[in-house]
Amino acid sequence: MQRIFSGIQPSGVPTLGNYLGAIVNWVALQDQHDCIFCVVDLHAITAWQDPATFADATRGMAATLLAAGIDDRSILFNQSAVHAHARLAWVFNCVARMGWLNRMTQFKDKAGKDRENVSVGLFAYPNLMAADIHAYHATLVPVGDDQRQHLELANDIAQKFNHDFGREFFPQIEPMILGPAARVMSLRDGSKKMSKSDPSDQSRINLTDDADTIALKIRRAKTDPEPLPEDPRGLENRPEARNLVGIYAALTGSDYAGVLRDHGGKGFGPFKEALAALVVEKLAPIAAETRRWLADPDAIDRRLAEGAAKAAAIADPIVDEAERLVGFLKFRR
Repeated sequence: MQRIFSGIQPSGVPTLGNYLGAIVNWVALQDQHDCIFCVVDLHAITAWQDPATFADATRGMAATLLAAGIDDRSILFNQSAVHAHARLAWVFNCVARMGWLNRMTQFKDKAGKDRENVSVGLFAYPNLMAADIHAYHATLVPVGDDQRQHLELANDIAQKFNHDFGREFFPQIEPMILGPAARVMSLRDGSKKMSKSDPSDQSRINLTDDADTIALKIRRAKTDPEPLPEDPRGLENRPEARNLVGIYAALTGSDYAGVLRDHGGKGFGPFKEALAALVVEKLAPIAAETRRWLADPDAIDRRLAEGAAKAAAIADPIVDEAERLVGFLKFRR
């Protein structure tokens, strides 16, 4: 059974994009693979986080994952609780080349024109991501297509480490791009990814939104004046239409063609009403279960602590051996 690792940041309320692009796939993968899932709080602090609310945000994300169906079949923990991540990340900081990191398009996008003032952590973010995966010798990573470049870098780092230290120690990683809505886009701009950090709350469906809010957001979602096509090829060059159809397809386990068989040729008004009802049906139980978990933060902490202990039992020996290969002095415990 292949081992999967994937992580999600605790910054902000999870969105429908997080659910369809990651969480729903994580739940489905639990029966097929050895799964390790992580709330990546180390990654989150590459941008400023308010210490007064950060721990609660981490608990909130964990509560959402548990509510959505991540259970005892998987290991779930917060990243900072397993020190192997930071230890291996430093080793990878010394293996990766500056030129490799300078080519990372996500860094360029996030840093913008103010590259001199962003944190070193944001620049070295991909090295920590590589460490997250390689600390467990994971070989499969379910990610959005926008993360492919980071996985390619993780493989480059592993290959260079193996070459530098004369041992095929870290395996190659394969990305898992899953589902027709693997990348859910903004409700206000079909060319941009749905994001927790978007200034406009109207751009996203939050997993804690109530039914009325969901319906209103979908009703206001940007579309074009043409009716839905009857053939999926008609979605080309129509990013907002493609996004809404993709969301419907992902929530029903269908595809673009299946959705358009039922709704093609119709206007967006009826389709949006059907989509809103579907989103409410799928998200309402998750929201209720999330609230139940959040009412007992100690239970969340216990669950994360148990997961961290299990994760460390896997990662610590792997990172110990990586450090031994580097030449670090290792003492018997």
